Amino acid sequence: MLQTSPRVTHDALYRMAVPAGDYWLYRIEAGQTLRITDLEGNQAADTLFFNADDTAERYSVTDTLRGQGNLFLTTGSVLRSNEDRPMLTIVADTCGRHDTLGGACATESNTVRYDLEKRHMHACRDSWMLAVAEHPEYGLTRRDITHNINFFMNVPVTEQGDLTFADGISAPGKYVELEAHMNVLVLISNCPQLNNPCNGYHPTPIEVAVW
Repeated sequence: MLQTSPRVTHDALYRMAVPAGDYWLYRIEAGQTLRITDLEGNQAADTLFFNADDTAERYSVTDTLRGQGNLFLTTGSVLRSNEDRPMLTIVADTCGRHDTLGGACATESNTVRYDLEKRHMHACRDSWMLAVAEHPEYGLTRRDITHNINFFMNVPVTEQGDLTFADGISAPGKYVELEAHMNVLVLISNCPQLNNPCNGYHPTPIEVAVW
C-alpha cells in the first residue's frame, strides 16, 4: 500500500548517504522514525534489526509473516521479533513491496547461484561481518546475522512456490519509513550484488534519515 510521509528531510535529526556496497550501523530510539531512500532507483538495502538493549532479540521473518498474513512488506506491516514483540511499523512507503524471503547475498550463495569465479565478489554478508568487526561496542558476532529484509527488492513467488529475482520496481527517490517501538539497532548492507537484476546490475547509493 503506497503511503507518502508528511516529514521533510531538512527537519531530520540525522541524514547520511550510504555508498553502494557500504554498510550503515545506527541506534534508533523508541518513538523515532527511520527513512531509507532509494536515491537512484532499483537498489536493494539488506537490513537487520536488533533490540538495542538485548541483541539476542532480533527481527524474525516467521513471526512477522505469521502476524500479518502476507509475504511482502509495505505500509502497515509490523516487524516482529523472535520473541513475537513489535519492533517497528512501516508508516510510509512509496515503493509498495519489500522482500523478506530472499535473504542476503554471500560469497557462498554467489557461487551456487551464478558461477565458481563469482565467489570472491563482494557480498552483503561480508559488509555485515565488517560492521560487526569494526564496532565491537555493540556486542554483535557472526551468529547474530540471521533474518533480514531486502528493502526495495522484488522477489516474486511463483505458483510452484519458487522464489525468482526480478527487475526492481523501485525508482529514484522512492522511500520507506519505519517507526520504532523499542530501542533498535539497524544494520544495513547497501547491496553490491552484480549478478541479478535486483539493482539493474548497477549498485547505487541510498540515504538514511532519522526523525
